[in-house]
Amino acid sequence: MKELLLQYAQYNVWANKLIIDTLLKLEDGAVNKGIISSFPSVYTTVCHTWSAEYIWLQRLQLVEHPVWIQGEFDGSFEEAVSQWAKVSASLVQFVEKQYDDRAFEHVLQFYDRQKISHKAPVFQVLNHVFNHSTQHRGQLITMLRQLGVTKIPQTDFIAFARLK
Repeated sequence: MKELLLQYAQYNVWANKLIIDTLLKLEDGAVNKGIISSFPSVYTTVCHTWSAEYIWLQRLQLVEHPVWIQGEFDGSFEEAVSQWAKVSASLVQFVEKQYDDRAFEHVLQFYDRQKISHKAPVFQVLNHVFNHSTQHRGQLITMLRQLGVTKIPQTDFIAFARLK
């Protein structure tokens, strides 16, 4: 289980980097341009995805009062993508530090943002985090196309696996 989760964590870092590198090439103002999607702009989609990875990392690290970044962050786009990349790397480190598969079977109790208590095994939380980020990378690709970007990176898992 650890090997599989580590591979997905590394894939998440790799795919996020490809998207981030592409996003950083956008013209000034494009990241805040209104686009019809789940979130109204590239900037808000990035902040949401970073926030989600970060709050789940905090929960996994048993932080008593995890912080949802999206509502509090007012920094630059460059700062947001830099922090997103750091959180993704921290998820790899979290998986690497687990001694054996029993750590991933541990049931984590946490509160959602509405203060409702939930329980889930660590492996399900990690699967959710990586799947959630994949969903929003797909939305970012659609947003990039709407902004006229034609050179879109290949972020499928199989493309990552073929690099090995």
